[in-house]
Parts: sequence; C-alpha cells; structure tokens
Amino acid sequence: MKIVRPLALLAFSPLLLLAPACVSVKTMMKGTPSAAISKRLPPLEILADQGPLAMNDGALPEDPLKLFQQECRVNLTEPTDSATYGYAKLIVKKVRTLRTGRAVQGLQVLTFMIPAVVGVPLEWYKTTLQAEVQVSDAAGNLLGSYLGTGTSEVKVAMYHGYSQTAAPRLADVIALRSAMAQIRPQLDTATTRLRPLLMAGGTVENPTLPSSSVVTGSR
Repeated sequence: MKIVRPLALLAFSPLLLLAPACVSVKTMMKGTPSAAISKRLPPLEILADQGPLAMNDGALPEDPLKLFQQECRVNLTEPTDSATYGYAKLIVKKVRTLRTGRAVQGLQVLTFMIPAVVGVPLEWYKTTLQAEVQVSDAAGNLLGSYLGTGTSEVKVAMYHGYSQTAAPRLADVIALRSAMAQIRPQLDTATTRLRPLLMAGGTVENPTLPSSSVVTGSR
C-alpha cells in the first residue's frame, strides 16, 4: 500500500497541468485600456486578417477582430449607427510563441506536484507578434499603414497563473494588445491627415455597422 499510493499520485499528477487556474481569460479579453487618441477618426468599417496567427495554437479565429473592434470603439473612432467613411484593417504579419520551463515539469511530476501546490510555475508561454493597421477610404484607396510589435509572457501555474489550455490564447491576446498599443500613438499623429481624406472620400456603400465583423484567415 505504501508503494501503490505514490505511484497512483504520480500517474494522476500530469492531469493537474490541465487544471484551471484562478485568473479568468474572459476578464482579460474585455480589458481594453482606455487611452483615446486626441482627435478620433470618423466611423470606419472594422476588418481583421489573423494571418499566421491562424496557425498558432493560442488565439481563437475571432479574437483579432474582437480585440480590434474594442480598440476602435474605446480609443480610435467615433461611434455611429449608420454611415462609415472607410476601412480600418488589422493584419497580423508575424507571430512566434515559445514555451519555456518545460523541463521543470518532469521535476514537478517526480515530486508529486508539491512545488506547483506551493506556487512554483509549471512553464511560461512567450509570444512575439507583429501587427499592421491599414486605413483606407471608402473606395479602398490605402491612406496609411502603421506597424507595431507586441510581446507577452504568461505563466502556467495552479493558483497565481493560468491553465495550460488558457495560457497560449492569453499570450497571443496580450501580445496583440501590446502591438496595438504601439500603433495607437502613430494613428494619433496621423489623424490630422487621415480625417479630411476619409471624409472627402465619402461613405461606404451598404455599411455593416454597428457590428462590422469581417475576419480572414483560417486554421
């Protein structure tokens, strides 16, 4: 019996790696920072192309569009329920995710997950992502493009961290938000030039607002 019990715990311990952690990913998804540009762009159709992110194991296909819609609503564009004056498109250009600390998992299993129970992380997901925002007028003429690079580091832990199922998605989401944070001040500077060009270009035919939702790329 003294031998069977440790062996049973050893067999069960890998399942703890999938146990949910205490922090909610949904909360992070809704947490767009409030940092509005000084003069907002006119209402735009919001588009997204997930690019290589479609091949990653983290973000869901709809995540880039949802995050960009939130960013535009909170910080970049004026609200509207009718006319739109062009397009804002988020394109994920590059993405790379590394998992570090996996060697520690073997030690965790051999010690029956005791380090994890007392708060030692199981591993980290680190994502580097490059994104571009393109602004076009109603006729589709490109008026400007703006690049940003974001990074993230998300730990997998039983209490003060995330589960292995949630961490990859969150790493992508945080990196994408970080990239958009770099793009925001570029748009703030460019809005003086972009706004009159967008208004002069007229309105988009058959606008889809208030729920613009075009996303491209697939897994």
